[in-house]
Amino acid sequence: MIGVVTSANKTPKTIAVKVHYTTRHPKYGKFVRQSLMLRAHDEASAARLGDRVELMECRPISKTKHWRLIRVVEAAPQD
Repeated sequence: MIGVVTSANKTPKTIAVKVHYTTRHPKYGKFVRQSLMLRAHDEASAARLGDRVELMECRPISKTKHWRLIRVVEAAPQD
């Protein structure tokens, strides 16, 4: 899964990632854009707000964390 980090510094070693995907509507057949909010484990705190990251599904780490950060695909532009 590849998504964008929306929250990185509120909880230690945890990032919130928004993943967008498209699916067909079951009745009308139109492509609809949907999104998921995933919590992922970031051991080294490498991801920052706005980064594109790659996630991998893993065993449950906590109640809401079932994903692990693999790598930062593209860093967010620095101001």
